[in-house]
Amino acid sequence: MSNERLRAAITSAGLNLQSFSEQVGVDPKTVERWITKERVPHRPHRLSAAAILGKSDGFLWPATESDRISRSATEAELVRLYPSRGAIDADTWLSLVGDAKESIDLLAYAGSFLHDAIPGFVDHLADRSRNGVRVRLLLGDPASEAVGLRGREEGIDDLMAARCKLTWKYFAPVIGPARMQARQHGTTLYASIFRFDDILLANPHAYGASASHSPVLHINRIPGGRLFSHYLDSYDRVWATARPV
Repeated sequence: MSNERLRAAITSAGLNLQSFSEQVGVDPKTVERWITKERVPHRPHRLSAAAILGKSDGFLWPATESDRISRSATEAELVRLYPSRGAIDADTWLSLVGDAKESIDLLAYAGSFLHDAIPGFVDHLADRSRNGVRVRLLLGDPASEAVGLRGREEGIDDLMAARCKLTWKYFAPVIGPARMQARQHGTTLYASIFRFDDILLANPHAYGASASHSPVLHINRIPGGRLFSHYLDSYDRVWATARPV
């Protein structure tokens, strides 16, 4: 069988065999064998190809998902486990925002702690956006069934939707002027995600518990690792279905 994922990724990137092979540093026939004969390239070429195409190497070559080096890289991505979201102090959040140079991606339902517990967070975020950092804000649609259900599950009923509305009011003044991208989602949320360049904080949700009481995984992207890309791919799937504000 042929590697249609690789073929499609090359096409989607606006490349052909010649241009792609030049960027990876191999000849076109080698790339052709990767596609038509399902050859798996050596790790350096695999990671280079994945970076060029904006895909994980595990997606392009699923057989590599469980190899020893990939497992080791994935385990190394987990830097720290916070016992709860509240264990992360305000200075850490502000430092993550201030140090970001390329991308900040936020995913939650209300994320009200961002404006309630972190002084100046909204203004700092807007400042990074005005200075060229791509900021994507992905928060809950107050009218969605998913937000209503989460409120009932946590025992706060309509308060969850009210929190979403409040957060949108806090961000509304800076979304347009600061050029932040913002969307409302109504998906079932299994983890809140806060990404700052190559650092990602994943806050998994537990049934009936507030996200603030659940642990947070501090993940640093490592080439060949799967954990960072696993959560970032989840973010992108929600973003693709959300409604622009």
